[in-house]
Parts: sequence; C-alpha cells; structure tokens
Amino acid sequence: MNLTRSEVCCAFKSPILDQVLPPVLILEFMFGLMGNFVALWMFIFHMDTWKPNAVYLTHLAVADSIVLFCLPFRADYYRRGKNWIYGDAPCRILLFMLAANRAAGIFFLTAVAVDRYFKIVHPLNRINHFGLGYALGVSLGLWALIFLATGYLLADEHFFYSSNRTQCESFNICMGFTPLSTWHNAFYVMQFFLPTAIVAFCTIRITWQLRNRTLDKKGKVKRAVQFVLAVALIFIICFFPSTISRIAVWILKVWYDECRYFEKANLAFYTSVCFTYFNSVLNPVVYYFSSPAFSGTFKKVLNKLLRRSDEKDPAEMDNDTKISRNVSSDMNN
Repeated sequence: MNLTRSEVCCAFKSPILDQVLPPVLILEFMFGLMGNFVALWMFIFHMDTWKPNAVYLTHLAVADSIVLFCLPFRADYYRRGKNWIYGDAPCRILLFMLAANRAAGIFFLTAVAVDRYFKIVHPLNRINHFGLGYALGVSLGLWALIFLATGYLLADEHFFYSSNRTQCESFNICMGFTPLSTWHNAFYVMQFFLPTAIVAFCTIRITWQLRNRTLDKKGKVKRAVQFVLAVALIFIICFFPSTISRIAVWILKVWYDECRYFEKANLAFYTSVCFTYFNSVLNPVVYYFSSPAFSGTFKKVLNKLLRRSDEKDPAEMDNDTKISRNVSSDMNN
C-alpha cells in the first residue's frame, strides 16, 4: 500500500519519559489541586470585595482545577509506555482539556496583567470604571475564543498505533503539512508570543511608573510590578520551553522527511510539555500578588486559624496536665 507523505508518522520509544514523567505528573496533580482548591475556597467564601482581576483569576483557578484531574490519566499513559487504554472519546476530551488549559492559563494571566496596566499607568481611563459585568463578558469571550481555537480536537481521532500500543497524542510527528496540523502548531506558537509581548509591554510600563512615582504609600504600584513579574516568570518557565521545542520540530519538517531526525526534538518537546502543566501549580502563588484583597483575605483567614490553634493549646495543655497527674497518682497508689 502506498502512503502519502502526510500519512507517514513517526513513533519513538522513550524509556526515560516513561520512568520520569509519571511521578512528576502525580506531584503536579497533588500540589496543584491543593493550591487551586485553597484559592477557590478563598475566592468563593472569603473574598470581601470583587474586582475584575478576581473574576479573571477565578476562571483560571476553575480551569486549572478541572484540568488537573487529567494528569493522573496522563501519568498512567506514560507508565504503560505511551499506551492509551481508555478509548477514543476520553482521549479526545483529555487532549482538548490540556490544550484549552494552556490557552486559558496564558489568556487569563494576560487579562489580569492588562487590567493592572490600566489601573496603574492609565488610572483615569474609563475602562477602569467598568464593573464585574464587563469582566464576566471578557471572561466568556476568552472562553469562546479558546473553544473555537481548540475545539477541533474533539472532532477527530488522535490514535496512532505502534508496537501493539495505542498512542493518544495531538502532536504526532507526521510528514507533510495538513491544514489542521498547521493550525494546531501555529496556534500553539501564536498563543505564547502575542500574549508574551503584551505582558512584556505591561511589565516595562508598570516598572517605569514605579520608578517615576516617588510616593506609593499603599504599595499599589510595587504590588503590580510583583504581579506582572510573576506572570512573566510563569510564561518563561512553563510555556517558553515547549513553544521553542515545537518550533524546532516544525523547522525540521521543512528540511527532513525521515523519522530519525526527529527523535531528540520529540523527546525535548514531551519533556518540556510537563512544564506547561506546572503552571497550574504556580498560579496560586500569582493570586497572592494579584491584589491586596486576596492577600489580605488570605492573611486574615490564616491569622484566625492560628489564633484558634493558640486558643486551643492552653486547654489541651491543662488536659494533658490532668491526665499526667491522674496517671502519676494511680502509679503511686
């Protein structure tokens, strides 16, 4: 049977990935779930004042919490040597959720950075007076954009059969360029570089504003600088490596049409993709720097918990003392 160039796909055995990625993904699942559940608990039950940035971050925390449940299945997939056993529909849903979460992480962090930019650099701009309805509309618009850009992953099968194993991948290395694969790669790259340029612009302008402002009693500008720097750091750590390695695969496809040239680039890509999932672990740290409302509420709740524990300590000590006295008296008798 003659195969066209676009139907020739590459499959690589990666024993290192099969050993390293499962425990890494499980750790990301545990720490990410704990951090995002605490963040959602703070947002829903303990946030006194709601502002647009809190709306954006709540949507991000929801997206992170949902996608984290995909990581144990991904860990099991690598533990089995890249063999998917859960069927076609779960494979499509998992790949869609992973792609949507990456886009959501980038878009909503960018939205908060832009919100901070207008609040600090252009405080008189009328956009700062828009209420929560505007923030909710922006959030729904971002979700619509995310679904339009990644929803096609739900439409087709993503299985690739090799050595009696069923691989479930949205980035199979196939020779040639089909319209869907071209869009998949193009969106993967564009969704990083365009928001990164926006975040970099916001960071520079807010930092410059801090330099020019001699009086900042409430530390509003300084906190905004800390936030956008934290966002920039997440972009570099979590999204930059996988983007660069994907570009490398794309470039190699222009020059080569044999699988042996793609093995190292494929290993680099799937290793760096784990850093993408790590954004769900780091995002709760960003929430702390996002606004005084969140950090203030977090400190207030933490202080209440600490006070309760301090109040219980004397009673517990008295009980321990009584018990020890009873034990000693029994021993004497």
